[in-house]
Amino acid sequence: MRGGSLGVVIHGAMTRPPRILAFAGSLRRDSLNKKLVRIAADGARAAGAEVTLVDLKELPLPVYDGDLEASEGLPANAKQLKELMKSHEGFLISSPEYNSMPSGALKNALDWASRAEPGEAPLACFKGKLCVLMSASPGALGGLRALPVLRNMLLNIHVIVLPDQLGLMKAHEAFDEAGKLKDPKQQAQAEGLGARLADMLRRLSASG
Repeated sequence: MRGGSLGVVIHGAMTRPPRILAFAGSLRRDSLNKKLVRIAADGARAAGAEVTLVDLKELPLPVYDGDLEASEGLPANAKQLKELMKSHEGFLISSPEYNSMPSGALKNALDWASRAEPGEAPLACFKGKLCVLMSASPGALGGLRALPVLRNMLLNIHVIVLPDQLGLMKAHEAFDEAGKLKDPKQQAQAEGLGARLADMLRRLSASG
C-alpha cells in the first residue's frame, strides 16, 4: 500500500498501531542519548505506537570492511538490525556528537544495514521510512552540529527525516535519577518527538 505525498511506503493497512524502532548511537551503558531516546519512545507509545528499543551495544559489529563482506557475507548482527529496521515504519534516533560528527558506532551500524544481500532490493530497510533525530550532549550546543550530518546521510539513503528535532544541552545535568528530564518543558518536548512520529505515520497510512 502506498503512503501519502511524501512517497512513504506503509506495508499493510494501519489497522494495527504504527511500529517504531528506537535506538541511540552510543555504546555507553549510562549513555545520555539512550536516556533521551527512551523518553521519546515513551511519547510514541503514549500516542499509540508500538515501539521497539534496541541497544547497539547488544548488536556488536566489526568496522565495515568490503573484503569481510565479500568473504563472509553480512555479520549475523547486521542481518538482525536490518530485519528490525525492515519490520518498523519509523525510526527514533539519538546520536551523540563526537568531534562535531555523529558517532562512529552509529555510522558503522547504518553502513552495514545499507548493504544489500542477494535478491534484496538496495536500501531495503531505509527506503520510505520516517525518522526523527535528537541528540544529548554535555556541551552548550546539545549535539546540534552532528544532526545535520546525520540528517544528510539518512536523506541520501532515502529515509524521510522530519524537521522536528531536539538538541539537549548540558545533558549530564538534565536527567533525574529515574531517567526523566528535570525540566518539564524539555520532558514534554522529548516525548513530543515520539508522538509526532507516531502521528505522522498514522496520517500517512490513513491517506494511502
